Amino acid sequence: MALLSDHRILVTGVLTDDSLAFGIAERALQEGATIALSGAGRGTSITRRTARKLGDVGEVIELDVTSPGQIAAAVAEIEVRFGRLDGLVHAIGYAPPSCLGGGMFVAPYEDVATAMHVSTYSLAALVGAFRPLLQKSEALGGASVVALDFDGSRAYPMYDWMGVMKAALESLGRYLAREVGKDKIRVNMLAAGPIRTTAAKSIPGFSLFEDTWGDRAPLGWNVHDASAIADTAVALLSPLLRATTASVIHVDGGAYAMG
Repeated sequence: MALLSDHRILVTGVLTDDSLAFGIAERALQEGATIALSGAGRGTSITRRTARKLGDVGEVIELDVTSPGQIAAAVAEIEVRFGRLDGLVHAIGYAPPSCLGGGMFVAPYEDVATAMHVSTYSLAALVGAFRPLLQKSEALGGASVVALDFDGSRAYPMYDWMGVMKAALESLGRYLAREVGKDKIRVNMLAAGPIRTTAAKSIPGFSLFEDTWGDRAPLGWNVHDASAIADTAVALLSPLLRATTASVIHVDGGAYAMG
């Protein structure tokens, strides 16, 4: 039996086919899941085009995580389509340009607040809104929420306020796991190593990660291969890790632990 047979999963954050979310959706489909995708704003049309490469995933749901109305509408649509939710992948992040690459004293509070709303608070907004559907999961061990992360324990060059948002995301994930565990919902963060995606190209100095990550990682690292990240996400979504929650799972060749 496939790992995700009869699992109904919402994957957010799919934009292009090089995105981590796309790879996760593709692997989940291969493991028998039924998938819904969401897009936001002007990017929704791009998500719709990309969705065709995955086959029959239904109409892409428009979901701006800063809009309570769109979140409520997305919950209603998922309830009509699926009746329940066994998995939720949070692959959403955004920071205005002032928050990246210029140091910590450049971005005004309004830009930092935007980064926090989209990249961090949105996890709480989605888990809270979809909680009634996640509670209905019929999967062994209950429902699984996976939030894509980047190691929040260190200060990386050029990452600036986005690094702060990832550290906050990790803390938020632990608090959410504490709150929804009684509902048999687990919440984990998947801290991926750097992958050359369209989104990564917007990070100033991304080449610094490319040039050094493989040297630091005991297992090495290939910025063009996201397959291990997708495989780990599938394991987290599946019953295999049904007793794991509030954890940061690092998929980065081990680089995060090296001095």
